Amino acid sequence: MRGLYIHVPFCISKCAYCDFYSLADRSDLIDSYVGAVLDEARAYSGLSFDTLYLGGGTPSLLGAEGLKKLLHGLRQAFDLSGMIEATIEVNPESANVDLLQAAVDSGLNRVSVGVQSLVDGELQRVGRIHNAAEAIATVERAGSFGFGGISADVIVGLPGQRWPMLHFTLMTLAALGVNHLSVYCLSLEDGTRLAANPPHDLPSGDEQAELFEEARCFLEGLGFLHYEISNFALEGHECLHNLNYWRGGDYLGLGPAAASHIEGKRFKNRSDLEAYLRHPAGLVDEVEELGPRDKAAEEAMLRLRLLSEGLVADELVRRYGVDTTADLLRRFDDMVNEGLLTRDGSTYCLARSRVLTSNPIFARVLGL
Repeated sequence: MRGLYIHVPFCISKCAYCDFYSLADRSDLIDSYVGAVLDEARAYSGLSFDTLYLGGGTPSLLGAEGLKKLLHGLRQAFDLSGMIEATIEVNPESANVDLLQAAVDSGLNRVSVGVQSLVDGELQRVGRIHNAAEAIATVERAGSFGFGGISADVIVGLPGQRWPMLHFTLMTLAALGVNHLSVYCLSLEDGTRLAANPPHDLPSGDEQAELFEEARCFLEGLGFLHYEISNFALEGHECLHNLNYWRGGDYLGLGPAAASHIEGKRFKNRSDLEAYLRHPAGLVDEVEELGPRDKAAEEAMLRLRLLSEGLVADELVRRYGVDTTADLLRRFDDMVNEGLLTRDGSTYCLARSRVLTSNPIFARVLGL
């Protein structure tokens, strides 16, 4: 499987917690941006893709005409005839009827809504510019257009958040027919407004972990599978595009700051929109080609993110060889003995109790 990712770096305003590459109030550059992405696409002309994901930023700011132009150009550059999943991220303030109709007409079949919370006070505290009613209306509107997949982002650990508030958000979204939820713990990232001035009533680390555990139990009770560290889905509604990432598959990223992994080679475009507009196919900043040992370790780490699927050691050995994987699997067995991982036959999984403290485990998998 091969995925195509398009990074759309536009926002109306920057949220207080966000450290993704995006620019506020630069809608004047959207037409030029679409043209540049299509120029970059032509540099890879002829490739075929199974999934498409428009992320950001706020892809819904492309507007109906910009989205149609982008998708039409991508279909001319690439073979998308076998595409089985195509997602657009939208925010409530820009996901209007025309935009959603253009998405359906262009062959998109999945929408991811940046809800974050259905409590107005929580949204305001972190700089979100929509309110709960607008978010609910967006989810309902997406459902009326017949998208097969409707996902919503939800943040755990917002200022002042307590379980009744989080429970209301999750319960309401499930009742609206959302079949996928990305549930992220709030983190204070360097360079963000929230990190520079942390609210006094942020939940502590332990409180955040308790909120996440309550959310997990609630969602599992509704039939959602906790299939990846931050992702829950009803059966058959897992995000195929992201599953391809976590299974170590190939993907191409277009747009400023977009990352790619093609045939063992990783590279990333420079996070500079204006430079990208001048040279859309020539601003790769980071290039890395992993050797067999590092590639095996990276694949093992990514597969551990898949909580039920995990890593099948026999498959890893078949791909990379006994000698290449021997030290890695010894590390895995050590972590099983320490209670960090579980093992069933040749399948290793992250211990359920370690989901929110997985980064040190992943570092050990990578040999760091």
